[in-house]
Amino acid sequence: MQKSYNANSADKIVYAATDFYNELRIDDFGRFRSWEHNYKVFHDARSESQHDYSFLSLHLSFYLASWGMYRGSSFLLQKDYRIHIPVIKEVLNKKYDVLLGIECSQYKKENNLNLLFELAEFIAKYYEGIRREAKEEIIANDVSETLVTKILMGVLGCCPAYDSYFRSGLSIEKVGTQRFNKKSILELVNFYEDNSEKLEDARKNMEVEGLPYPQMKMLDMGFWKIGFDADSKKGFKKSH
Repeated sequence: MQKSYNANSADKIVYAATDFYNELRIDDFGRFRSWEHNYKVFHDARSESQHDYSFLSLHLSFYLASWGMYRGSSFLLQKDYRIHIPVIKEVLNKKYDVLLGIECSQYKKENNLNLLFELAEFIAKYYEGIRREAKEEIIANDVSETLVTKILMGVLGCCPAYDSYFRSGLSIEKVGTQRFNKKSILELVNFYEDNSEKLEDARKNMEVEGLPYPQMKMLDMGFWKIGFDADSKKGFKKSH
């Protein structure tokens, strides 16, 4: 397949993702560490026979808040933390185990890609109902891909969070599309496989409480950081 992205994109992703990761190590209580805490508790929960859904829902709520999903106009502000429990119960369904920290190459298997979007659709439909109830009005647009993908990244590390900075990073580096769909995921998969040696060499040094950072988290950090730096020019620390 012909490469459409910039010649030095992989090097820039390695640099940006490594910079992001190293900055997190400076502050043990930095807000972006909440992804690590959340990913770890959901990873561990998959092997438990009994689940503390309130505990998991608190973690998910704080992770989403840390990553901007509880800003002023968010419908989530109208509900308490337990609103996420039905989604958590679905996420912990054993059929989604394969998505936990999935390697990019595994999305070449159609069933795995279908599972990702099956879960994404469940999440979107659930929060759509909650949003309509909270807003008490007819809403034309769908629940944002940003919310859906931030949840997927937080609980399974199985796809990047398609927020504005990540999308901007994709645009700058000419990698894939800026929408969350199968085409975009497969383009990211191809990018990772094309540059796996460089990316894996950097990723092997990244872990959270003994767990390796997922490949999709590597891409998430890299493109997000590129998009953030291009927008703010203020440096990463200003985003804490």
